[in-house]
Amino acid sequence: MPVRIEDHSRTILDTVTVVDGAPIVTEKKVDALTKVLKKLFSEAGRVREDGFYMPMGPDGKSKGYLFIGFETVEQADNAVRGLNNKRLDNKHTLLVNKFTDIEKYGDDDDEEEDEEYIEPPEEPYVEQEHLRSWLKEPNSVDQFILYKGESVGVFWNRKSEAPEVNVNRSNWTETYVAWSPLGTYLCSVHHQGVQLWGGDEFGRKARFIHPGVQLLDFSPCENYLVTWSPEPIQLIPENSPMRSSFPFTSADEGKQIVVWSVQTGMPVRTFSSTVGPESENGPGPQGPKKVSWPAFKWTSDDKYLARVIPGQQIFVYETPGMGLLDKKSIRIDGVVDFEFSPGVIKGSGKKDEPEHVISYWTPEMNNQSARVTLMTIPSKEVIRTRNLVNVAECRLHWQNQGAFLCVKVVRFTKTKKSTFTNLEFFRLNEKNIPIEVVELKETVINFAWEPAGDRLVIISTSDVPATPGAPPGARPPPGKVPGMPGPGGPVKTSVSFYGLERSKGVNGQFRHIMTVERKSPNSIFWSSNGRFVVVAAVGGTSNNTGELDFWDFDFEGEKKEIPGAEEVPANLTLMASGQHYQLTDIEWDPTGRYVATSSSMWGRAMETGYRIWDLKGQLLREEHVERFKQFLWRPRPPTLLTKDQQREVRKSLREYSKVFDQEDIAEESQASKELIAQRLRLLEEWRAWRKAVEAELAEERGGVVPLAFKSEDDGTEIIEEIVEEVISEKEEEIED
Repeated sequence: MPVRIEDHSRTILDTVTVVDGAPIVTEKKVDALTKVLKKLFSEAGRVREDGFYMPMGPDGKSKGYLFIGFETVEQADNAVRGLNNKRLDNKHTLLVNKFTDIEKYGDDDDEEEDEEYIEPPEEPYVEQEHLRSWLKEPNSVDQFILYKGESVGVFWNRKSEAPEVNVNRSNWTETYVAWSPLGTYLCSVHHQGVQLWGGDEFGRKARFIHPGVQLLDFSPCENYLVTWSPEPIQLIPENSPMRSSFPFTSADEGKQIVVWSVQTGMPVRTFSSTVGPESENGPGPQGPKKVSWPAFKWTSDDKYLARVIPGQQIFVYETPGMGLLDKKSIRIDGVVDFEFSPGVIKGSGKKDEPEHVISYWTPEMNNQSARVTLMTIPSKEVIRTRNLVNVAECRLHWQNQGAFLCVKVVRFTKTKKSTFTNLEFFRLNEKNIPIEVVELKETVINFAWEPAGDRLVIISTSDVPATPGAPPGARPPPGKVPGMPGPGGPVKTSVSFYGLERSKGVNGQFRHIMTVERKSPNSIFWSSNGRFVVVAAVGGTSNNTGELDFWDFDFEGEKKEIPGAEEVPANLTLMASGQHYQLTDIEWDPTGRYVATSSSMWGRAMETGYRIWDLKGQLLREEHVERFKQFLWRPRPPTLLTKDQQREVRKSLREYSKVFDQEDIAEESQASKELIAQRLRLLEEWRAWRKAVEAELAEERGGVVPLAFKSEDDGTEIIEEIVEEVISEKEEEIED
């Protein structure tokens, strides 16, 4: 007969959890393991004095499982929710279940078990939406979000034509929207949490409950989502109907940062904010002023994430368990900031496994010079250091493939009354990581690497910045750095272009290509594929004219000889200049063919709306939109083509271009046909209306119709043609 558990016994057993996956240890290590596990499970609740039992085998070793009893059923439930699948170390992941769950999955009486296999009923196949279905568009047309008023829409880019609606919904979000890094999900932010949407119809794919959430950030591979709320997590009463869906336990109470698993929708770990907010910036994704965001920085493969406690240490966590690397932080006195390299290097250990590189800097303190350090992760081996003197500030800029690190060093002059800038280039792909120094007489206010390239653009000024840049805590858009002056800051700025010289395949030094004087640019925006770059004045203030310069580093024309930079592979040319009054945002599409500029009401712009330009700086479309908030291109995942296949495509690009030109002509012709058809429909509607009016007049006047109203239906055929005529052309040579 099955064993029945009485109510009192059931209550006791409901407080017991079964923990599998624990390390198998000898009797000498039992006490140490017991101490570790008791400390871990005490986060879920109070363990009874007699509530810890670890069975031992006849060989003197533990069996890899144990029983832990809590004082209440709620505490046991907290342990299951919070510690199941908890990664104890690199080799052990704990599986936590309630002891009473045995009744759900098995029976103690083996004689009554039904050994006959009963095939379960076959469930009908339900086809799921493909989360990357938009990539199947035959002409590689990209999508973008328009958020205006209370409406959020996803549209197809039709260049100069009106965008084609894919989906448009009212009240889709309460604050703002965002794309995940690879474009798989659209994120909507609400007071109760974050929702992810995807597929052809943008159905809801996940929901993350985090009351008061304001900021979010994805890991590069979209495996994890990080959210922040100014409201500390508070537990919901056990008798609340929402308690079963609430994902947090007592161990999470009081925390503000949550790291979620996108796949499971459950929190992986929670953290406290190191710095609390003072006030809010109002609506929009900028969030609170005193929060450093993103709170964590990730390696390119989602394997590690890290955060810094300024002046003290760097915490590096390892996924998926979210435990500290080697169970301890990296103690660095005075550490200010750090960055992970986007690439990896070959390890120096016996296994030669690839390792990540973390760069950090420390200021001058305790009679020691400032220092930039490169360290490998996970081995924590220091592979390069650089001592610096008279340092006011450092900024770490990794090239997006990890081949170069540029440290922008702001230094004091001997009098300490002014500053100048040095650019220190670390070459990670060369032996012993050599360093090249480029000294500038001005202060650099912005710096940007070419994606997947070795060319760069800087903006500098001889004037001291008079106004602050982005508010602290706001995440700067691509191409902008915190602390840079906005419009109304320095009156005169210089835009300089640099490139790495190459002679017979050997890398040389970084050489200056060109410097141009501009009135007020403060931002640099590279095309996602490199080569093309936009230098602009960004900021929603009334005195911002929104000047735009479109540059081409590889202009397909006569090559200009530049003294001192003959070996730099570049033919820099200003393609066009434009304006967008009170410009607040710029964003390239993922293919690098189009760039969107916009003026958002969040940026205090008076005239809101967006414009779409091609890579040559030709304005394709302009739309003024009241209460306009966001324009966001949908990102694309990396190409599936190998490097050899990509090279073959580039070799045959001219042949492909002929096909593309024919398709463009056909598309324009089709657009003209549609325009003519629309005009003919309007003409026929007007004729029908006129005939109806004539009939009414004839009836009122006894069959007599005034001559002015008689139709001229004499059987003639009307042919309408659209003729384009060039009025005048003018060519100008732009001097460097």
